[in-house]
Parts: sequence; C-alpha cells; structure tokens
Amino acid sequence: MMLLASHAAFAQTTIAKQITEWERAKAYTKEYLDAMPDDGYALKPTPEIRSFAQQMDHLADANFAFISAASGKKSPMQGSAEKMADQSKAAVSKVVMDSYDFVLAALKGMTDADLGKDVKVFGKDMKAGVAFEKAFEHQTHHRGQTTVYIRLKGATPPNEKLL
Repeated sequence: MMLLASHAAFAQTTIAKQITEWERAKAYTKEYLDAMPDDGYALKPTPEIRSFAQQMDHLADANFAFISAASGKKSPMQGSAEKMADQSKAAVSKVVMDSYDFVLAALKGMTDADLGKDVKVFGKDMKAGVAFEKAFEHQTHHRGQTTVYIRLKGATPPNEKLL
C-alpha cells in the first residue's frame, strides 16, 4: 500500500519537481551572473568563442526557444539576446532571468499530461517533457562553461547547488 501511495505521489508531482529544479537553476545562474565583474562580461578566453555575455545570452535564447516549442507559449524575446546591442551586466542579467521566468510560467501553466504531448523542437519530434529536459541540460552545460570565464577574470564561481 505504501509503495502504491509513493508511486502515485511521484507521478502527480512531475510538474512540481520540474518547477523546483528550474527555480534552483535560476538561483544558481543568478549567482554566476553576479560573480562575474562588470568588466568581465566582454571576456572571451579565445577569439573564436563567445564572450561571457554571449554565453549567458545563448543560454537565455535556448530557454526561450525550447520552452516556446514545448509549451506552445509565444516567446516574449524578439530576436536574439546574443545580438542585443547592450551586453552589459545589467542587460544580460535581465534577459537571462526573464528566460527563467518564462520557463517557470510555462511550467506553472501545464499539467503532467501536457508533458506527454508531441511537440517539434528545432525540427525534431519529441515529447514536451523531453524538451524541458533538453532545455535544462542545455542551460546547465553553458552555465558550467562560464566557470572558466569567471576564474580567468580572477573571481570565484559559486559553489554547486545540489539542493
């Protein structure tokens, strides 16, 4: 009986668990944005890769794109954050936090059943829940890349946030 009750509770909380994880990711990313000094946003460890600002903007662009496709909600982002003229700490932080707010609002408007719906993301068929998982993986990957940028600037990146 207890096993069935636990399984039922698990099945009913997929959205709630996603919300918790995305809220944690948002707070963690904010710590990264805050850790980089203002003058580090233009830092490019090598000429051929993105600057810190562009990495974070790319993370935001993907959050908007993945979640718009997964949820059917229109992205509030017009164009690309990476191409915004203002790449200041304030502007980049705002668009990145806005992207997390978009993800969270979309999740809060969905049900567990919605996560099983078929969607098309970047031309590929997948379930909406898989799209949210891919978006989460993507933001984790790019946030992690910026650890090196922060260190190169002489600052200390945030500690891991597992909970």
